Amino acid sequence: MPLSASDLLLLGQYDTPTISNVIELFEVRARREGFMDGRIRACFAEMGPIVGYASTATMRTAHPRAEADVYNGLDEQVARFAELPGPAIVVFQDLDEPPVGATFGEVMCASYQCFGALGVITNGPARDLEQVRRLGFRAFSDGVVSSHAESHITSLHQPVQVGGMLVRPGDLLHADANGVCGIPETIAADVAHAAQEFVAAEAVCIDCARSWNHDVVAYAAARREMADRIAALGKRVRAKRSGAGPRPAE
Repeated sequence: MPLSASDLLLLGQYDTPTISNVIELFEVRARREGFMDGRIRACFAEMGPIVGYASTATMRTAHPRAEADVYNGLDEQVARFAELPGPAIVVFQDLDEPPVGATFGEVMCASYQCFGALGVITNGPARDLEQVRRLGFRAFSDGVVSSHAESHITSLHQPVQVGGMLVRPGDLLHADANGVCGIPETIAADVAHAAQEFVAAEAVCIDCARSWNHDVVAYAAARREMADRIAALGKRVRAKRSGAGPRPAE
């Protein structure tokens, strides 16, 4: 079942590292999986997180296509946002190696935003950064270049590989200044509701460190409490997933 609107909003209240840490508690994937690598960076680090569903596409810019219209395919792309269970995040794989022209700019981002998309992610370069910033549209790329070159879309709604991560159409993504991670939809609602407790557990150690109390014993106790609380949270969420429920205290 797709996430409720309230759970999507709840996920968006937390940063991507927190979401990644909470996902680890469920032990549903290896810790080295499920996130894009450091080549994919936020163009506007000051903008907050986005949570949405992947609308995937591939693109080339190094060689011309038969038609001259660089925006050919854009109509179909935005129309297919309606196939997703919630707001779209456009994910482009630039097939050229190395990338040549910009994957996106102002026209494309304004069009995506008009049809309800929250952002765009690509392994290719960006352009029109100031104009896209003024739109308030989240954007992630591996660099910037001035020209779109021979830009054209080559496929829609097919699996893509971006930043070392496989992204399928409809995958749930969380992205912010720290990068991009995928959220397994089977645990997404539980992740949303466990994040607050995880943050509270980390705050035990952080608050101790920020108190400037140079008592190593007190710090060690705070760190152990944090670890114990996180371990207990992980045990509970895994038990809930398995259907066993929490064991009564002995």
